[in-house]
Amino acid sequence: MFAVTVTLHITPAHWDTFVPLMAQNAARSLADETGCHQFDVATDPAHPHEMFLYELYTDAAAFDVHLNTAHFKTFDTSTAHMIADKTVRTYAQVVQ
Repeated sequence: MFAVTVTLHITPAHWDTFVPLMAQNAARSLADETGCHQFDVATDPAHPHEMFLYELYTDAAAFDVHLNTAHFKTFDTSTAHMIADKTVRTYAQVVQ
């Protein structure tokens, strides 16, 4: 398995618009991508406007498929101006 974590800082004015778009992106990834096994979207009231994603894919190639799907490209383009900062980390092996 191949894990991806993303920490996002969303501009406060866009938070309420961004959250449902991210939830929809996660749901589409799980429903439409056979290589996407988990896509968790987490927030913490102690850290307003910060979002944490945990994604689990079959392998790095499945993550590449995700990045090239029409739904992700649309999401990425339409929300880029809402994101103040983004950190993406990948993990090539998940120990079970």
